[in-house]
Amino acid sequence: MLKSIILLSLFDIPQWHRYLLPLAVYLIQFTVCHLKTSFEISTLTNLASLLTEGKRKGTLHKDLYGLPTYETGDIESQKVIIIAVDIFGYDFLNTNLIADEFAKAGFYVVVPDILLGDPVDLSGGPEGLKKWKENHGSEVTLPVYHKFLIELKKHVGGKAKFFSVGYCFGAPSVVSELTDYGLLTAGAVAHPTAVTIESVERITKPFMISAAQTDARFTPELRHKTEEILIKNNIRFQMDLFSGVSHGFAIKGDIKDPVVKYAKEKCVSDVITWFSQF
Repeated sequence: MLKSIILLSLFDIPQWHRYLLPLAVYLIQFTVCHLKTSFEISTLTNLASLLTEGKRKGTLHKDLYGLPTYETGDIESQKVIIIAVDIFGYDFLNTNLIADEFAKAGFYVVVPDILLGDPVDLSGGPEGLKKWKENHGSEVTLPVYHKFLIELKKHVGGKAKFFSVGYCFGAPSVVSELTDYGLLTAGAVAHPTAVTIESVERITKPFMISAAQTDARFTPELRHKTEEILIKNNIRFQMDLFSGVSHGFAIKGDIKDPVVKYAKEKCVSDVITWFSQF
């Protein structure tokens, strides 16, 4: 009897009730997605506030080699480092101070505005960040970076060796120029974003990676797969994994934390040592 009542009640459920479960699932998925993006914005906002103390030693140009560019070091140097920037742009103080450190080691260093005057504006919320990402895909940024390298090469001279380090968003630009037809002698990235397995397969030049223990953009699975490919293809590489740090540490890490400070400074010295040998 009880079973019959239950079955009858199931068949008597009003039509609109059947849509409640799918609607509930959709609302949960939407909320999770929104919270994830909001958390990402909150994290980026906190990172952006962690400026390194110091004063620029170089010059911010409105137009140098075709783009607004931070320039530091001796242009007569035969070793050039191009910094492919993260989402905060070419004039972000932390990035400029790191460029100055490279210059102190004897490199001519340039930091081009591959974002074309449009660094991320976190005040736009989740929708603003999503739209920003859509406007700065690889199909937009990689040609800008490549054209800058060509212009730079025209002015610096044919004997100079070109190196590049990409932080976060800038990593794919570096990787794209480490192929047989790329303009770089060697490259490096720190906590890379949007580096695909397909792009790693095309690497033929020396490559260094500085990775964070906690990084949703360069996961352990992606890190291990990258290592497998580089070994398989007999590419000279160096991969460092820093414990106790998360995505963004090399540029925006809180230097009041001794663990982060060590990792950040080690990244700078590693880039110098890595490029100096070629």
